[in-house]
Amino acid sequence: MTVILTTDRLILRNWTEEDRSLFHEINSDPDVMEFFAFRRDRAEADSMLDTIRDSIATTGLGFYAMALKETDEPIGFCGLWKPKLEPFLPAGTIEVGWRLVRRHWGKGYATEAGTAALRHGFTQFDPSEIVSFAVTDNHRSTAVMHRLGLHHEPDRDFDHPSIPDTHPHLKRHVLYTITRQQWERRIG
Repeated sequence: MTVILTTDRLILRNWTEEDRSLFHEINSDPDVMEFFAFRRDRAEADSMLDTIRDSIATTGLGFYAMALKETDEPIGFCGLWKPKLEPFLPAGTIEVGWRLVRRHWGKGYATEAGTAALRHGFTQFDPSEIVSFAVTDNHRSTAVMHRLGLHHEPDRDFDHPSIPDTHPHLKRHVLYTITRQQWERRIG
């Protein structure tokens, strides 16, 4: 197991074989996936986990498994990714993102992990900004973005090209950003 980051309550690490059930649970739960067009079956979740795990191992970027420090119980993920969303985001843009199983919502884990991920992103990968985005009505995610110090940039909102026309209510995404300078001022 490769530990990437630790916080007071969490370990952010690469995924293990034992984490597959949790990863599938997150990606198939209708409440967790409310703002996503598709739920993933076990094979799709396993394939996605393999892609993320390989990316973490080779580049250091990926959505790291988020586990409770005391027990190593996986509860979700949080990390950094380079989404391929040109022309909405320039190539090489780094995104911070998260997803938790429902039973661990409301405990501050996403904010705690996101804070560590931002620090890791700015200190290890040297981007000029880190972004996050979500469906316009995903107020739980945008609340985390606010707590992390990201700012909404309405002129950069976009219709996500991967969302099919059969899900028009999920197409519009809001974009939040934090620049290196804003992050440095925030951490003091």
